[in-house]
Amino acid sequence: QVQLVESGGGSVQAGGSLRISCTASGYVYNMAWFRQAPGKEREGVARITADGQGTNYADSVKGRFTVSRDNAKATLYLQMNSLKPEDTAMYYCAAGPSWASIFRVAEWNSWGQGTQVTVSS
Repeated sequence: QVQLVESGGGSVQAGGSLRISCTASGYVYNMAWFRQAPGKEREGVARITADGQGTNYADSVKGRFTVSRDNAKATLYLQMNSLKPEDTAMYYCAAGPSWASIFRVAEWNSWGQGTQVTVSS
C-alpha cells in the first residue's frame, strides 16, 4: 500500500489562496483530494488520472480549485483560489484504482493523514 503525506495547509482569509501538496512513496494511478469538515461526511473535491490529463471536480470547487501532479516527484497538488469559509476542512490525499470516483469514498484504498485548511471571513 502506498504511503501518502500531505503538507501545506494553514489559515487564510476569505478570497485568499493556498496550495497543498501530497507526496507518495511510489507511483500511483488515480489520485484525488477529499475533505472533511467537523460533523460532516468526507466528500470528494478533485480527481486526476495517472497521466495528469484527466481531471474532475466537485461542483462546489469548480473554477476555483485546480488539481495537478508531478509524477517525477510523485507529488499531487491542489491549488485553491477564491477560498470561502465553507472550504474550511481537513483535506486528505487519496490513491486508488483507475475506476475510483470522487463520489464514492470506499473505492479509494490509500489515504494520507490530512492537512488542515481554515478560511476565516
